[in-house]
This record gives sequence, C-alpha cells and structure tokens, in this order.
Amino acid sequence: MDINRPGARQVTRELDELIKQPVYSISPSALREYEDEYFAKKCTKSRTMIREAQEVIPGGVQHNLAFNHPFPLVFTGANGNKLTDLDGNEYLDFLQAGGPTVLGSNPPQVRGKVIDLLNTCGPSTGLFHEYEYRLGALVRDLIPSVDMFRAFGSGTEACMASIRVARLATKHRHVLKMGGAYHGWSDQLAYGIRIPGSKFTQASGIPLRCMSLTDEFFPGDLEDLERKLKHKKLTGGTAAIMIEPIGPESGTRPITQEFLRGARALANKYGALLIFDEVVTAFRISEHGAQGYFGVMPDLTVFGKVIAGGYPSAGGLGGRKEYMRYLAAGIQTGDKVKKALVGGTMTANPLSSLAGYYTIKEIAETSACDRAAKMGDRLTDGLRALIKQYRLPFVAFNQRSVCHLETVGTMHFAINWKKPWEIPNVLKATSQRKKEMEHMGAAYMAEGIVTLAGSRLYTSAAYNEEDIDRALAAFERVFQKVVKL
Repeated sequence: MDINRPGARQVTRELDELIKQPVYSISPSALREYEDEYFAKKCTKSRTMIREAQEVIPGGVQHNLAFNHPFPLVFTGANGNKLTDLDGNEYLDFLQAGGPTVLGSNPPQVRGKVIDLLNTCGPSTGLFHEYEYRLGALVRDLIPSVDMFRAFGSGTEACMASIRVARLATKHRHVLKMGGAYHGWSDQLAYGIRIPGSKFTQASGIPLRCMSLTDEFFPGDLEDLERKLKHKKLTGGTAAIMIEPIGPESGTRPITQEFLRGARALANKYGALLIFDEVVTAFRISEHGAQGYFGVMPDLTVFGKVIAGGYPSAGGLGGRKEYMRYLAAGIQTGDKVKKALVGGTMTANPLSSLAGYYTIKEIAETSACDRAAKMGDRLTDGLRALIKQYRLPFVAFNQRSVCHLETVGTMHFAINWKKPWEIPNVLKATSQRKKEMEHMGAAYMAEGIVTLAGSRLYTSAAYNEEDIDRALAAFERVFQKVVKL
C-alpha cells in the first residue's frame, strides 16, 4: 500500500463534503453543443442502428453498462486501450469491459491461443478439457486462500454458489452483505444494492420473502456488522459475510484494511464464512487478488470477468478444501456431505478455460497489475490537479488501477430508515445527480473517453504515460465547461 496516496478515511471525508455541495456539471449549452456537433453529426450510424435495435431489444441495448446519453454508441473494435465505433470514431477505453481486461482488450498473445483452440477443438464439448485443470491450478497457485477452484458461467452464479456452500458448511441461515454492494442479480443478493440502506427497493420483480434471510450492514462499520451478527445469532445464525474487499461497487465507497481484518475476526467469532467478491479485484489489484494485497484471507473467493480472460462464461468460486467439498462432482471420494445444487452447461468450456489460463498467466508473468496501477496513479493524480486548478468540488481517487472520478457523489448517499422523513430528499437528490452523471459521461465520450457511468475508470497494462496525458487533456476540456447548476 502507498502511504502517500489518499486513504479511505480521507476520501470518505472528501465525498461527505461533495454531497453537501450544489451540483456542478457540464453546462446545458455545452451539452447541447456536444449533442448537436458530435453525436448528431459524427455518430449517425450508431443512432440509426440503436433506433432499429429498440424494435427488437428492450431499451435498445443488452447490457447495463452500454447505455449513454443521448443514445448508446455501437462499438465494432476493441484493441488494447482503444475502442472504435460504427462510424469510425476512436476512443480511449477506460471501461475495459467493466474491469476484466487488465492486459487491455483482445491481447494478441491470448487471441492466438484461442484461434488455435477453435481450429482443433471448438469452444465447447460438455466434457473435461485439460485447460479446466490448468486454469484451476493457476488460480490455486496465485490466490492465497484458494486450495480448490470450480468454474461457473458468471459472477452472479458464483455468488449464488458461495451462499449455498456457506449454509451447508456452517449450518447457519442468514447472509450479511455490505450495503450498496453488487453481488449479481440473484433473488437473495439483490438486497441493498447501489445505495446503502436501500434494502429491497432496488429489487423489482422479486418477492420480499426471497430476501427474508438477507440483510445489509453499513460499509466499513464494524459495530453495525457485529450488531447484525448478534441479532442473527438468535434466529439461526449467519452463514456468510459478503464483502467487496475494496468497498461496495468496486470501491466507490472505500473501506480500510482495518475493517477487513475486523470482519475476518467477527466471521470467526460468530461462525460465519467470510466471502470476498473479487470479481473486479482478482488479478487487477494484484496477481494475488485484493486478499493478497491487503493480507486478509477469506474462506471463499468469488471470481468473474477476468477468470475467462474477457471471454464469455466468466465466473468461479475458490476456497479451502473443507468448504469446496460441497461442490464436488464427478468422482465420488466417499465424503458423505450434502452437495450444493449448482450446474451450467457452458461452465468451464475449453475456450473460456484456455483464455482465462493464458490471460492470468500473462498478467502474473509481466507484472501487468503493477503497470496498470502505475497508470491509475498517474490518471488520478492528474485529475486531482485539474480539480484543484478549476476549483471544482469533484473527488478523484483510486485503488491501484480502479479509478474513480466523482462529480456529484450519487452513490455516496445512504438511506436511514430511522429517519423516514429524509428518504424522499435522498431519492430526489440521487435521481438528479444520476442524470448529471450521464451528462458528464456524454461530454467525456464526445471528447474521446469511454468511462463506466461517467464516474469509474479502469486502467490497463496497455496504457502508457502519453495515453494518460492525452486523456487528462480531454478531461480538462470538459472541466472548462462545468458550471454550478
């Protein structure tokens, strides 16, 4: 850890101040100019295709990350740190598919191996393939808490499996998750997402009884976590404490190393399994995951995204043998424990296993995490300097190569159900600020920068200092057009 960089407590203080400030965003006139001069004139093919897509795809896009104001762009090229849209416009890619492409998009050293596989085997057989073993062994060798690994089709599936394993292993019932964190969209774990304290309000279409054994605790608050653990002890105990080890929503609300250590101790005290959701952080924060970087070991680790090297069927669960035995399939070892109900036809297919193996191997052998983190530091330091120069209330911070640029602090709000009269104001504020996040994201896009929701950026090993400086120049052009609304 770099003690010279802003820590979680300092960042939290800055974010606390941000949400007290009036909203600063791209000026309405500048936004109209971007809409008229860039999107309307230079993205005509994207606009036409999206209009046609809306006739066959609800909302016109398939992925939540794809929506951008004033309409989603259609991307046809992704290589290294560059994206190209249908109209031929080029962008710097700070979305990086939501985080998995630590090497950059479509690295040729992995692509060549994938092509060889397709020429000899095909993407899926439904049978065991050598790279299932190679991938599992590599994950075991690199991630400190993992003795065994089982692949799944997505991070959502792996999170679901982790809960089933935790209940079988502990014989306890409840799940405690960090408020605001996203652990996939299963019925049980859709509780308390996006905004701490939101409970079931963001989980439309799910009967409340499906979430009756799930509760949330406030991010970084050990006292709140222990209160919940004590309470659950009276009604069947807590099977799992689920945490994103840099904080909810990829560290949007950062937590401390001390909190992780405290959560580890509380899990031991109350007989719960500590589960790290490392869908974003594994092989990004370091080749040994966030757990290796912070030196705090979970009982189970959820993987996604990078576990298939940016290819489909990207999910997995790893942990100690005594817990992973509940996922045993195939050869019967005589172990009479009940097995968790899991499956997946496309799980651990040859293509995904091979791509994951060579991607993670390349990350570890080339110090890709450190190179991406260095670029994350340069980007964040540059953004903080620009924020100071233009006297804006924005907050920029990073956890290695996971970077944040908070202009309105939408996800720093929390709902306090003990003060119900405040809830309408919180909902109104977050709705308004989310809209301005989209407007800022549109401005970045028109200046050639693709972000996640206008507030999160991932650097990769494909970046160099010149690329980062080019990005900072683009951010400065946007900051020059920001006004108090």
